[in-house]
Amino acid sequence: MRPWINWIPLLLAVGLPPALAARAEDAMLAQLRKAHPGTHFDRVAPTPVAGIYEVWMGDNVAYVRRGSTRYLIFGHLYDVRHMRDLTASRKASRPASDGEPLQETTGTVHRQAVADVPVADAIVATQGNGARRLLVFTDPACRFCRELDKELRELRDVTVLHYLMPFQGRTLPEAIWCAPDRDAAYRQVMTDGTAPQSSVSACATPLERNVALAGRLGIRVTPTLLFADGRITAGVLPSAEIEAGLARAADGPARADGIARSKHGTSRKR
Repeated sequence: MRPWINWIPLLLAVGLPPALAARAEDAMLAQLRKAHPGTHFDRVAPTPVAGIYEVWMGDNVAYVRRGSTRYLIFGHLYDVRHMRDLTASRKASRPASDGEPLQETTGTVHRQAVADVPVADAIVATQGNGARRLLVFTDPACRFCRELDKELRELRDVTVLHYLMPFQGRTLPEAIWCAPDRDAAYRQVMTDGTAPQSSVSACATPLERNVALAGRLGIRVTPTLLFADGRITAGVLPSAEIEAGLARAADGPARADGIARSKHGTSRKR
């Protein structure tokens, strides 16, 4: 068999009308159920990758190539351009059989661990009444961190603790921390990438403590968000999803699911 023939299933998946695409997913589901009668397959859905589908089995999701039922890939699908965990996002937005949303994060810690973090080592931004709390581990040299910052500024009634991380070098986070007005310096860097100009050459910084804190919490990449209920999520999330996470931490999953699905879930600038 010629190698190019193996690509036919992928090519056929490109540009299908919605009705045909739905039929293709139904056909894939039927094939999976026939090939693996001992496994309960709920549904098949498309992914942003042509010819690759997500396969739901209760709370679990795997990936399969169109036209092939022998191999299932278990893991997470990432959009590396925007540093988003697509699998986690899909799991978080999909209702479970009992009506509550499934939650998929990069990890969890105890609520008390979140409450005990040293506030003095963070750049604190209070928006609205600041009633809710969100920790963000960020590297000002990280493009994805700057993208996330735009979403964070859309949030309402939240206190955001920004912990500077030197993963891409110490120069920029040190310049921000040592600036006469570090809040303004941080906003400037995250808005346009411009390094702060300061006459202060050096100062004591919490960078090493921040790295140690991240290590204790199991955080290894930036940007990473840590919610008050201990859920850890890495990557760039839209403000609506962050709002849902804040609501879930404060009010429970049912309230959060309603926010995530509402057209009014995205907060507006004050």
